Amino acid sequence: MRKLVREGVEDLVPYPPGKPIEELERELGISGSIKLASNENPLGPSPLAVQAIINKVSTLNRYPDGSGFYLKSKLSEKYDIPFGRIILGNGSNELIELIIRTFLSEEDHAVQAFPTFLVYEKIVRGAGGQMTSVPLSNFGVDLKGIRNAITPKTKVVFINNPNNPTGAAIEADEMLKFLKEIPEDIVVVLDEAYIEFVTDETTANGTELLDEHPFLIVLRTFSKLYGIAGLRIGYGFASEMMIDYMNRVRQPFNANTLAQVAATEALDDSAFVTRTLQVVREGLDYLYHNLDEIGLEYIPTQANFFLIKTPDGGRRIYELMLKQGVIVRAMDSYGLPDYIRICVGLPEENERFIETLKRVL
Repeated sequence: MRKLVREGVEDLVPYPPGKPIEELERELGISGSIKLASNENPLGPSPLAVQAIINKVSTLNRYPDGSGFYLKSKLSEKYDIPFGRIILGNGSNELIELIIRTFLSEEDHAVQAFPTFLVYEKIVRGAGGQMTSVPLSNFGVDLKGIRNAITPKTKVVFINNPNNPTGAAIEADEMLKFLKEIPEDIVVVLDEAYIEFVTDETTANGTELLDEHPFLIVLRTFSKLYGIAGLRIGYGFASEMMIDYMNRVRQPFNANTLAQVAATEALDDSAFVTRTLQVVREGLDYLYHNLDEIGLEYIPTQANFFLIKTPDGGRRIYELMLKQGVIVRAMDSYGLPDYIRICVGLPEENERFIETLKRVL
């Protein structure tokens, strides 16, 4: 009898989705929980995005615009990147999968840092490819190690900047040097899901590097800064040739109508963006200060989340905090069992996190 699934699928572990907050509260007999586990925008969605959704609901009997004309036009204007070098996805996750389906053949090789976004390896292995993981250096991406891990079979390199889950960012000079030194036929996926939160002006920016490597693909998302994670809308920049190949594989209506109109309007919501960045930066200052007073180590971040080292293991702290209605992320699946990861919440949520952490410690 033939084997049902392709080689390697049986070894994959499904991505562990969290339960709805309402169900967790029912199971634990608690109420008023706060979620600081998924790097989401604590302010909710952009108000302009919400209004755009309301205005468009009556058109849902029609298929989405398969070309993404208005959103891609707005992105082209904002970033001064030609329309033909932009692609939309059902979240940047779909674009990662689309890249693998387009450019990676079975037995091809990919390289990533580790720990990093868990989806990279899942998609590569699910497609029959092989993944080499290069350990971080002092919680930062080791570009030299990644370069040394490239073999003649390597087709794709994944770089998350700032890196999830550490929040560390790569300097522009380092990234440019890396792009110049690696073979030209390597597809480099520069995932910038959190780039808008960066405060270090020396950090690499993919939009300024597109012409420095022929097969560079820069990914971004509306999930974090603009607060529309539930709509699943992301975008990518690359050469027209790369975009053309990806469009040949892409499903024709992969970005839904409401996501497109919400994202288009969100790009103009400068007041919401300013408020979001203020909440994150002030929240980080508050959290850092209180963790210093408690005496816990943490990893300073260039994103809207960061790692905290905990005594007796992150899983234990996660479970104790969960019972008190504060949802954080244990890091054992990332190979960091001593850490939890939290994202910045509203001021009252940050205060509750600190109070609860003190109690469970």
